[in-house]
Amino acid sequence: MKHKKYLHTPIASVPVNKRANIRDVLLSMSKASFQGRQLGEALLVWEEMLDKGCYVFMGLAGAMVPAGMRGVIEWLIREEKIHCLVSTGANLFHELHECIGRHHYKGHPDMDDVELRECGIDRIYDTLAHDKEFLDDDRFILDFSRRNFEKGENVTTAEFFRRLGKYLKNKGKKGFIVTAYEKAVPIYCSALGDSSYGIALAAYTDERIINFDIIQDARDLGKLIIEHPKTGVIYLGGGHPKNFIQQAEIIAAQILETSPRKKRKRDEINEGHLYAVQISTDAPHWGGLSGCPLQEGQSWGKEHPNAAMVNLYCDATIALPLLANALAQKRG
Repeated sequence: MKHKKYLHTPIASVPVNKRANIRDVLLSMSKASFQGRQLGEALLVWEEMLDKGCYVFMGLAGAMVPAGMRGVIEWLIREEKIHCLVSTGANLFHELHECIGRHHYKGHPDMDDVELRECGIDRIYDTLAHDKEFLDDDRFILDFSRRNFEKGENVTTAEFFRRLGKYLKNKGKKGFIVTAYEKAVPIYCSALGDSSYGIALAAYTDERIINFDIIQDARDLGKLIIEHPKTGVIYLGGGHPKNFIQQAEIIAAQILETSPRKKRKRDEINEGHLYAVQISTDAPHWGGLSGCPLQEGQSWGKEHPNAAMVNLYCDATIALPLLANALAQKRG
């Protein structure tokens, strides 16, 4: 009768129902197999972390904003489905590009890139943008920085984007940087220099307008862990956003151990994120962070030993809109 230990939950056939909404479909998929099940279970884990009152971090990597995901990110922030955003500088630059009234355009992956270069057009797979507009965006960043910071001021990236959100709001602009400012959701970018923000502040002037304190960013993220013992994470891809959030657990533990007051012991925090969803197209066997399964983080103390985790191998431009709409359709 040993087989009963394993053979207890039959796979359910996914029904077709013209009255079903997206959430209904994803819940039915959670009872099927393969990445369909993982997509459904990702919804269940995300809902549970919110129901349990977790502070939710999102790591945003990949060209999500040019691909049309900015509205989804804005909704997640506005509706408090995430509480802290760690992003690549590129996504934050492309968000600024759209926020101030510019666009990304449909293209094709087989276009002639030499001809595009001659036309002053930049390509991101099947998406296009006007290079001159990007250069204008750089000048916008430079002008904003000169107006809103003392020369040589030390600031965190979170403070930079807080002021940028306020500046854009005062100009009547809308987007997720503005919504994050309105909702007091911090935005961190631990590799800001590796983006057009870095280009704007490095290439157009010899001034040291801003000194970014990345180490204070790391401390502040660790303090958020301490302040919120129950945390959940949503990772779109990997890269520095994922690792920056992952290492915050280690920083939090070290802060508690070395604090002279020792108000709280290490075992009084969650010893890792309690809930985790990762959406990636990278395979784990190459050893890269983007494909690294969440279970591996348990060996580092980054995910809780009993964490509810889902590794979803899917293009985030497919999975994220489905998950967000399903979250929106939950009642109660």
